Amino acid sequence: MTTERLARLRERMAALELPAMLISQPLNRYYLSGFSGSAGTLFVSADRAVLLTDSRYTERAAGEAPGFEIVKLERDVAQALPDLLAQAGVDRVGFESAHLTYAEHKAWAEKVGEAALVPTQGVVEGLRAVKEEGEIALIRKAVEIADAAYAHLKRTIRPGMTEKQVAWELEVWMRTHGADGIAFDIIVGSGPNGAMPHALASDREIRAGEPIVVDMGARVSGYHSDLTRTLWLGDADGAFREVYDVVLRAQEAAEARLAPGALGPDVDAAARAIIADAGYGDKFGHGLGHGVGLAVHELPGLNQRTQDTLAPGHVVTVEPGIYISGWGGVRIEDMALITESGAEILTRADKDPIVRI
Repeated sequence: MTTERLARLRERMAALELPAMLISQPLNRYYLSGFSGSAGTLFVSADRAVLLTDSRYTERAAGEAPGFEIVKLERDVAQALPDLLAQAGVDRVGFESAHLTYAEHKAWAEKVGEAALVPTQGVVEGLRAVKEEGEIALIRKAVEIADAAYAHLKRTIRPGMTEKQVAWELEVWMRTHGADGIAFDIIVGSGPNGAMPHALASDREIRAGEPIVVDMGARVSGYHSDLTRTLWLGDADGAFREVYDVVLRAQEAAEARLAPGALGPDVDAAARAIIADAGYGDKFGHGLGHGVGLAVHELPGLNQRTQDTLAPGHVVTVEPGIYISGWGGVRIEDMALITESGAEILTRADKDPIVRI
Protein backbone atom coordinates (compact mmCIF):
# COMPACT_ATOMS: atom_id res chain seq x y z
CA MET A 1 0.00 0.00 0.00
CA THR A 2 2.73 2.48 0.99
CA THR A 3 4.72 1.66 -2.15
CA GLU A 4 1.76 2.30 -4.43
CA ARG A 5 0.87 5.55 -2.69
CA LEU A 6 4.45 6.79 -2.86
CA ALA A 7 4.56 5.95 -6.56
CA ARG A 8 1.43 8.03 -7.17
CA LEU A 9 2.86 10.88 -5.12
CA ARG A 10 6.08 10.81 -7.13
CA GLU A 11 4.08 10.93 -10.36
CA ARG A 12 2.30 14.02 -9.07
CA MET A 13 5.60 15.57 -7.96
CA ALA A 14 7.07 15.00 -11.42
CA ALA A 15 4.09 16.74 -13.00
CA LEU A 16 4.70 19.70 -10.68
CA GLU A 17 8.45 19.61 -11.40
CA LEU A 18 9.21 19.01 -7.74
CA PRO A 19 12.25 16.79 -7.05
CA ALA A 20 11.27 16.49 -3.36
CA MET A 21 8.41 17.18 -0.96
CA LEU A 22 8.00 17.67 2.77
CA ILE A 23 4.72 16.28 4.18
CA SER A 24 3.72 17.68 7.56
CA GLN A 25 -0.10 17.38 7.62
CA PRO A 26 -0.88 14.51 10.06
CA LEU A 27 -3.48 12.66 7.96
CA ASN A 28 -1.36 12.98 4.82
CA ARG A 29 1.64 11.70 6.74
CA TYR A 30 -0.38 8.73 7.98
CA TYR A 31 -1.83 8.02 4.53
CA LEU A 32 1.61 7.82 2.92
CA SER A 33 3.57 6.12 5.67
CA GLY A 34 1.23 4.41 8.15
CA PHE A 35 2.85 6.32 11.02
CA SER A 36 0.19 7.36 13.54
CA GLY A 37 2.29 9.32 16.02
CA SER A 38 1.60 12.97 16.77
CA ALA A 39 4.98 14.33 15.67
CA GLY A 40 6.68 13.62 12.37
CA THR A 41 7.49 14.96 8.92
CA LEU A 42 8.02 13.03 5.69
CA PHE A 43 10.71 13.84 3.14
CA VAL A 44 10.06 12.19 -0.21
CA SER A 45 12.31 12.40 -3.26
CA ALA A 46 12.70 10.25 -6.36
CA ASP A 47 14.73 7.62 -4.50
CA ARG A 48 14.28 8.33 -0.79
CA ALA A 49 11.38 8.15 1.65
CA VAL A 50 12.34 9.49 5.08
CA LEU A 51 10.29 9.88 8.24
CA LEU A 52 11.71 12.42 10.66
CA THR A 53 10.51 12.12 14.25
CA ASP A 54 11.82 12.45 17.78
CA SER A 55 12.98 9.87 20.30
CA ARG A 56 9.45 9.30 21.63
CA TYR A 57 8.39 7.72 18.36
CA THR A 58 11.40 6.17 16.61
CA GLU A 59 10.61 2.59 17.66
CA ARG A 60 6.93 3.01 16.89
CA ALA A 61 7.75 4.58 13.54
CA ALA A 62 9.96 1.65 12.59
CA GLY A 63 7.05 -0.71 13.16
CA GLU A 64 4.34 1.38 11.53
CA ALA A 65 6.30 2.76 8.56
CA PRO A 66 8.56 -0.06 7.31
CA GLY A 67 8.84 1.52 3.87
CA PHE A 68 10.50 4.63 5.30
CA GLU A 69 13.98 5.40 6.56
CA ILE A 70 13.58 6.63 10.14
CA VAL A 71 15.66 9.64 11.14
CA LYS A 72 15.68 10.68 14.80
CA LEU A 73 15.46 14.43 15.22
CA GLU A 74 17.88 15.87 17.74
CA ARG A 75 16.18 19.26 17.60
CA ASP A 76 13.62 20.06 14.91
CA VAL A 77 12.93 19.55 11.20
CA ALA A 78 14.64 22.81 10.24
CA GLN A 79 17.97 21.57 11.61
CA ALA A 80 17.74 18.40 9.53
CA LEU A 81 16.87 20.06 6.23
CA PRO A 82 20.38 21.02 5.00
CA ASP A 83 21.65 17.45 5.18
CA LEU A 84 18.47 16.02 3.62
CA LEU A 85 18.60 18.36 0.64
CA ALA A 86 22.33 17.90 0.15
CA GLN A 87 22.09 14.12 0.28
CA ALA A 88 19.19 14.13 -2.19
CA GLY A 89 20.94 16.65 -4.44
CA VAL A 90 17.83 18.81 -4.85
CA ASP A 91 17.42 22.58 -4.95
CA ARG A 92 13.60 22.68 -4.90
CA VAL A 93 11.38 21.13 -2.26
CA GLY A 94 7.62 21.37 -2.00
CA PHE A 95 5.79 21.98 1.25
CA GLU A 96 2.14 21.88 2.26
CA SER A 97 1.26 25.56 2.36
CA ALA A 98 -2.10 25.06 4.07
CA HIS A 99 -0.52 23.22 7.00
CA LEU A 100 2.82 24.90 7.70
CA THR A 101 2.79 27.74 10.20
CA TYR A 102 4.47 31.05 9.46
CA ALA A 103 7.04 30.39 12.20
CA GLU A 104 7.89 26.95 10.80
CA HIS A 105 8.21 28.29 7.27
CA LYS A 106 10.54 31.03 8.49
CA ALA A 107 12.72 28.50 10.31
CA TRP A 108 12.82 26.19 7.28
CA ALA A 109 13.65 29.03 4.90
CA GLU A 110 16.58 30.08 7.04
CA LYS A 111 18.08 26.58 6.84
CA VAL A 112 17.58 25.61 3.19
CA GLY A 113 20.06 28.16 1.91
CA GLU A 114 19.82 28.63 -1.84
CA ALA A 115 17.23 25.90 -2.24
CA ALA A 116 13.66 27.00 -2.97
CA LEU A 117 10.73 26.16 -0.74
CA VAL A 118 7.81 25.70 -3.14
CA PRO A 119 4.26 26.02 -1.78
CA THR A 120 1.82 23.28 -2.83
CA GLN A 121 -1.90 22.87 -2.23
CA GLY A 122 -3.88 19.64 -2.01
CA VAL A 123 -1.27 17.30 -3.52
CA VAL A 124 -1.74 14.39 -1.10
CA GLU A 125 -5.39 15.28 -0.46
CA GLY A 126 -6.03 14.73 -4.16
CA LEU A 127 -4.54 11.25 -3.91
CA ARG A 128 -6.60 10.49 -0.80
CA ALA A 129 -9.85 11.41 -2.58
CA VAL A 130 -9.82 8.18 -4.65
CA LYS A 131 -10.32 5.35 -2.19
CA GLU A 132 -8.69 1.93 -2.45
CA GLU A 133 -10.65 -1.27 -1.79
CA GLY A 134 -9.31 -1.57 1.75
CA GLU A 135 -10.34 2.00 2.53
CA ILE A 136 -13.81 1.44 1.09
CA ALA A 137 -14.24 -1.65 3.26
CA LEU A 138 -13.47 0.37 6.40
CA ILE A 139 -15.85 3.15 5.33
CA ARG A 140 -18.58 0.56 4.72
CA LYS A 141 -18.09 -0.74 8.26
CA ALA A 142 -18.28 2.78 9.68
CA VAL A 143 -21.47 3.40 7.69
CA GLU A 144 -23.02 0.15 8.90
CA ILE A 145 -22.33 1.04 12.53
CA ALA A 146 -23.90 4.49 12.17
CA ASP A 147 -26.92 3.03 10.38
CA ALA A 148 -27.44 0.51 13.17
CA ALA A 149 -26.96 3.17 15.86
CA TYR A 150 -29.66 5.27 14.23
CA ALA A 151 -32.02 2.28 14.18
CA HIS A 152 -31.30 1.83 17.89
CA LEU A 153 -32.11 5.49 18.51
CA LYS A 154 -35.47 5.24 16.74
CA ARG A 155 -36.35 2.41 19.12
CA THR A 156 -35.31 4.29 22.26
CA ILE A 157 -35.82 8.04 21.75
CA ARG A 158 -38.61 9.53 23.83
CA PRO A 159 -39.92 12.99 24.73
CA GLY A 160 -38.12 14.41 27.74
CA MET A 161 -34.67 13.15 26.78
CA THR A 162 -32.23 16.01 26.41
CA GLU A 163 -30.26 16.58 23.23
CA LYS A 164 -27.12 15.62 25.15
CA GLN A 165 -28.72 12.36 26.28
CA VAL A 166 -29.62 11.52 22.69
CA ALA A 167 -26.05 12.22 21.58
CA TRP A 168 -24.64 10.10 24.39
CA GLU A 169 -27.04 7.22 23.60
CA LEU A 170 -25.68 7.19 20.04
CA GLU A 171 -22.04 7.50 21.09
CA VAL A 172 -22.21 4.67 23.61
CA TRP A 173 -23.98 2.43 21.13
CA MET A 174 -21.40 3.02 18.41
CA ARG A 175 -18.43 2.58 20.74
CA THR A 176 -19.83 -0.69 22.07
CA HIS A 177 -20.72 -2.05 18.63
CA GLY A 178 -17.46 -1.83 16.71
CA ALA A 179 -16.53 1.84 16.40
CA ASP A 180 -13.17 3.10 17.61
CA GLY A 181 -14.91 6.38 18.37
CA ILE A 182 -17.30 8.94 16.98
CA ALA A 183 -16.49 10.70 13.73
CA PHE A 184 -17.25 14.16 15.19
CA ASP A 185 -19.24 15.73 17.99
CA ILE A 186 -22.77 14.45 17.43
CA ILE A 187 -25.27 17.11 16.39
CA VAL A 188 -28.74 16.96 17.91
CA GLY A 189 -30.86 20.00 17.08
CA SER A 190 -34.43 19.78 18.32
CA GLY A 191 -37.16 22.28 17.58
CA PRO A 192 -35.73 25.78 16.96
CA ASN A 193 -32.19 24.49 17.53
CA GLY A 194 -32.49 22.52 14.31
CA ALA A 195 -32.43 25.78 12.36
CA MET A 196 -28.68 25.83 13.08
CA PRO A 197 -27.04 23.33 10.70
CA HIS A 198 -24.23 22.64 13.18
CA ALA A 199 -26.16 22.95 16.43
CA LEU A 200 -24.37 21.68 19.52
CA ALA A 201 -26.28 19.14 21.59
CA SER A 202 -27.64 21.01 24.60
CA ASP A 203 -29.63 20.39 27.76
CA ARG A 204 -32.85 21.22 25.92
CA GLU A 205 -35.46 18.51 26.30
CA ILE A 206 -36.82 17.15 23.03
CA ARG A 207 -40.56 17.21 22.56
CA ALA A 208 -43.23 15.56 20.49
CA GLY A 209 -44.46 17.61 17.57
CA GLU A 210 -41.17 19.21 16.47
CA PRO A 211 -38.37 18.32 14.02
CA ILE A 212 -35.21 16.79 15.48
CA VAL A 213 -32.06 16.87 13.33
CA VAL A 214 -29.49 14.20 14.21
CA ASP A 215 -26.07 14.26 12.50
CA MET A 216 -23.65 11.50 13.53
CA GLY A 217 -20.89 9.20 12.38
CA ALA A 218 -18.58 6.39 13.43
CA ARG A 219 -14.81 6.04 13.10
CA VAL A 220 -13.26 2.66 12.22
CA SER A 221 -9.46 2.30 11.88
CA GLY A 222 -9.19 5.97 11.04
CA TYR A 223 -12.02 6.07 8.48
CA HIS A 224 -15.31 7.87 9.02
CA SER A 225 -18.99 7.81 8.25
CA ASP A 226 -21.42 10.73 8.20
CA LEU A 227 -25.17 10.30 8.54
CA THR A 228 -27.99 12.78 9.09
CA ARG A 229 -31.64 12.02 9.62
CA THR A 230 -34.52 14.19 10.84
CA LEU A 231 -37.07 12.78 13.27
CA TRP A 232 -40.54 13.75 14.41
CA LEU A 233 -42.06 12.21 17.55
CA GLY A 234 -45.75 11.52 17.11
CA ASP A 235 -48.04 12.48 14.22
CA ALA A 236 -46.43 14.99 11.86
CA ASP A 237 -48.22 18.15 10.83
CA GLY A 238 -48.56 19.43 7.29
CA ALA A 239 -45.74 21.96 7.53
CA PHE A 240 -43.21 19.33 8.50
CA ARG A 241 -44.38 16.89 5.86
CA GLU A 242 -44.07 19.57 3.19
CA VAL A 243 -40.53 20.58 4.16
CA TYR A 244 -39.41 16.99 4.62
CA ASP A 245 -40.77 16.00 1.21
CA VAL A 246 -38.92 18.87 -0.49
CA VAL A 247 -35.60 17.91 1.12
CA LEU A 248 -36.05 14.24 0.28
CA ARG A 249 -36.86 15.03 -3.36
CA ALA A 250 -33.83 17.31 -3.51
CA GLN A 251 -31.60 14.53 -2.24
CA GLU A 252 -33.03 12.02 -4.70
CA ALA A 253 -32.48 14.45 -7.59
CA ALA A 254 -28.85 14.97 -6.59
CA GLU A 255 -28.15 11.29 -6.04
CA ALA A 256 -29.49 10.57 -9.53
CA ARG A 257 -26.73 12.86 -10.89
CA LEU A 258 -23.87 11.04 -9.17
CA ALA A 259 -21.60 9.44 -11.78
CA PRO A 260 -18.03 9.57 -13.03
CA GLY A 261 -17.42 12.86 -14.82
CA ALA A 262 -20.19 14.75 -13.03
CA LEU A 263 -19.16 18.18 -11.74
CA GLY A 264 -19.67 18.95 -8.07
CA PRO A 265 -21.52 22.22 -8.77
CA ASP A 266 -23.93 20.45 -11.13
CA VAL A 267 -24.84 17.84 -8.52
CA ASP A 268 -25.33 20.60 -5.97
CA ALA A 269 -27.50 22.54 -8.44
CA ALA A 270 -29.81 19.56 -8.96
CA ALA A 271 -30.75 19.59 -5.27
CA ARG A 272 -30.76 23.37 -4.98
CA ALA A 273 -33.23 23.74 -7.86
CA ILE A 274 -35.81 21.53 -6.13
CA ILE A 275 -35.53 23.51 -2.91
CA ALA A 276 -35.66 26.87 -4.71
CA ASP A 277 -38.68 25.88 -6.79
CA ALA A 278 -40.52 25.01 -3.59
CA GLY A 279 -39.87 28.52 -2.25
CA TYR A 280 -37.12 27.64 0.23
CA GLY A 281 -34.07 28.67 -1.77
CA ASP A 282 -32.84 31.11 0.86
CA LYS A 283 -33.20 28.44 3.57
CA PHE A 284 -30.46 26.18 2.14
CA GLY A 285 -27.18 27.97 2.71
CA HIS A 286 -24.50 25.28 2.87
CA GLY A 287 -23.00 23.10 0.15
CA LEU A 288 -24.63 19.84 -0.81
CA GLY A 289 -21.83 17.52 0.19
CA HIS A 290 -18.19 16.63 0.58
CA GLY A 291 -15.76 13.76 0.45
CA VAL A 292 -15.30 11.47 3.46
CA GLY A 293 -12.37 9.25 4.38
CA LEU A 294 -9.54 9.77 6.86
CA ALA A 295 -11.15 13.17 7.43
CA VAL A 296 -14.87 13.80 7.77
CA HIS A 297 -14.56 16.67 5.30
CA GLU A 298 -12.18 16.13 2.39
CA LEU A 299 -12.11 16.19 -1.41
CA PRO A 300 -14.14 16.24 -3.59
CA GLY A 301 -16.63 18.99 -2.87
CA LEU A 302 -20.25 19.12 -4.02
CA ASN A 303 -20.94 22.84 -3.90
CA GLN A 304 -20.99 25.97 -6.02
CA ARG A 305 -17.47 27.06 -5.05
CA THR A 306 -15.53 24.17 -6.58
CA GLN A 307 -15.08 22.57 -9.97
CA ASP A 308 -14.33 19.10 -8.61
CA THR A 309 -15.10 16.26 -11.02
CA LEU A 310 -16.38 12.97 -9.64
CA ALA A 311 -14.39 9.81 -10.37
CA PRO A 312 -14.65 6.12 -9.45
CA GLY A 313 -13.47 5.63 -5.88
CA HIS A 314 -14.74 8.95 -4.57
CA VAL A 315 -16.91 8.70 -1.46
CA VAL A 316 -19.18 11.70 -0.94
CA THR A 317 -22.07 12.89 1.17
CA VAL A 318 -25.36 14.20 -0.23
CA GLU A 319 -27.03 16.32 2.44
CA PRO A 320 -29.55 18.97 1.39
CA GLY A 321 -31.38 20.85 4.11
CA ILE A 322 -33.94 23.53 4.86
CA TYR A 323 -33.51 25.68 7.99
CA ILE A 324 -36.25 28.00 9.27
CA SER A 325 -35.46 30.30 12.17
CA GLY A 326 -37.80 29.82 15.12
CA TRP A 327 -39.19 26.54 13.76
CA GLY A 328 -36.28 24.21 13.12
CA GLY A 329 -34.70 22.33 10.27
CA VAL A 330 -34.74 19.25 8.10
CA ARG A 331 -31.58 17.63 6.73
CA ILE A 332 -31.21 14.20 5.16
CA GLU A 333 -27.71 12.90 4.49
CA ASP A 334 -26.46 9.79 2.72
CA MET A 335 -22.97 8.64 1.78
CA ALA A 336 -22.34 7.41 -1.76
CA LEU A 337 -19.50 5.60 -3.53
CA ILE A 338 -18.85 6.66 -7.11
CA THR A 339 -18.48 3.56 -9.28
CA GLU A 340 -17.42 2.97 -12.88
CA SER A 341 -21.01 3.25 -14.07
CA GLY A 342 -22.75 5.48 -11.55
CA ALA A 343 -22.99 5.47 -7.77
CA GLU A 344 -23.78 3.14 -4.90
CA ILE A 345 -25.65 4.65 -1.97
CA LEU A 346 -23.83 3.25 1.05
CA THR A 347 -26.24 4.54 3.69
CA ARG A 348 -29.13 2.25 4.57
CA ALA A 349 -30.68 4.10 7.51
CA ASP A 350 -34.46 4.40 7.50
CA LYS A 351 -35.80 7.65 5.99
CA ASP A 352 -39.25 7.47 7.54
CA PRO A 353 -39.02 10.39 10.00
CA ILE A 354 -41.96 9.40 12.18
CA VAL A 355 -41.36 7.83 15.60
CA ARG A 356 -44.53 6.44 17.16
CA ILE A 357 -44.80 7.22 20.86
